Amino acid sequence: MAEVLVYVDHVDGAVRKPTLELLTLARRIGEPVAVALGAGAGDTASALAEHGAVKVLTADAPEFADYLVVPKVDALQAAYEAVSPAAVLFPSSAEGKEIAARLAVRVGSGIITDAVDLEAGEEGPVATQSVFAAAFTTKSRVSKGTPVITVKPNSAAVEAAPAAGAVEALSVSFSEQATGTKVVSRTPRESTGRPELTEAAIVVSGGRGVGGAENFPVVEALADSLGAAVGASRAAVDAGWYPHTNQVGQTGKTVSPQLYVAAGISGAIQHRAGMQTSKTIVAVNKDAEAPIFDLVDYGVVGDLFEVVPQLTEEVKTRKG
Repeated sequence: MAEVLVYVDHVDGAVRKPTLELLTLARRIGEPVAVALGAGAGDTASALAEHGAVKVLTADAPEFADYLVVPKVDALQAAYEAVSPAAVLFPSSAEGKEIAARLAVRVGSGIITDAVDLEAGEEGPVATQSVFAAAFTTKSRVSKGTPVITVKPNSAAVEAAPAAGAVEALSVSFSEQATGTKVVSRTPRESTGRPELTEAAIVVSGGRGVGGAENFPVVEALADSLGAAVGASRAAVDAGWYPHTNQVGQTGKTVSPQLYVAAGISGAIQHRAGMQTSKTIVAVNKDAEAPIFDLVDYGVVGDLFEVVPQLTEEVKTRKG
């Protein structure tokens, strides 16, 4: 069976969930070969092997941390040349998509971004995408070269499938472009204790109906009771009520959780484009004509300041 390269997103050896999802999808089209780069790369092997990686190619060098993106592209190109894979898979993060695009250009291959499913096809892997603000679902395949595909988080359930996970050192020669953009400083992101927005299984978002930054704790309380991430509509972000990093929508982040709760969000197309592929959608809005209700699985017409606290207490009671 052909081998499929999977780019590993990890933090000091701790493998992030989207990578485990990629391994699950990779097994449908071949044998997963994971590529782990940077500090702690070797520590990823056990988790990767547990989820189906037949091999783990590792490399560590100062360039991966000191410079932006290109050293990782060099490493993926080296892995590509060593393996001759049937496909190369990346998580659809900002970094993942940039590395994928640069790799596709280098090896002369087509690229598919933001896939939500993968399956084997007679002429190569077939990717499913949600397009035009998730109004349509398409199936695509690359017609030239080795498919380079980025996959949205939460597109597949993580499935364990123990494999050999043999660790091999990857030899990387860095190009002249690798040192073109240097990282000169880093500011740690303050931890909220909540899951990453694009990876969360549950997301609770607030919109214009929240009325101000001082009222967002109502949304946060429900999110915390559910172990969810907190999102915000563009209107709430533009008003300065919540950080831009939490914006869900066409100009923000795209999420696809198992459960999406929209509180005080009208449901304009800009917002729908960022959350329409959520598995179950619940909305609370006092306007019975709000467009969001055309999309939801469950809708509550009511004042979010009455409904959401009651929901939070009910969740706490049932968990307690």
